[in-house]
Amino acid sequence: MIRLRILQILDEQNHTKYWLYKRMDMLSYRNFKNIVENETSSIRFETLDKLSRILNVPVGDLFEQTEEERGSD
Repeated sequence: MIRLRILQILDEQNHTKYWLYKRMDMLSYRNFKNIVENETSSIRFETLDKLSRILNVPVGDLFEQTEEERGSD
């Protein structure tokens, strides 16, 4: 399974979810929370680009692969 490492990166950089949310300029906190907490099945390229720019990391660093398999929806 592929997971986003956003919370880990925020922790490494001593930032909060709120800090990132304000910079993402997203209308819906629910959508933001779902992305950050890996509770979404898709993410837009423009969102990935924005995340990598705000967090100042390459896009690939936003991801990690785990052995865990996603359950059926």
